[in-house]
Amino acid sequence: MAMNKNTVLAWATTIMIIVGLCLIGLGAFRYNDIAGWGFAAVGGGFFCIAWVFNALKGRV
Repeated sequence: MAMNKNTVLAWATTIMIIVGLCLIGLGAFRYNDIAGWGFAAVGGGFFCIAWVFNALKGRV
């Protein structure tokens, strides 16, 4: 199975979305105090980076 640049970006996007969901879940359910806002913000950042990776597919 050969992995080209688009396949690597697709896997990176998928992993970033999963990690982002986990961080938002931690912020929402595990840490209900101020630290939860930080976890949710970092999870949102992971979504933004995943969006950029998805936009780069086919252009790199």
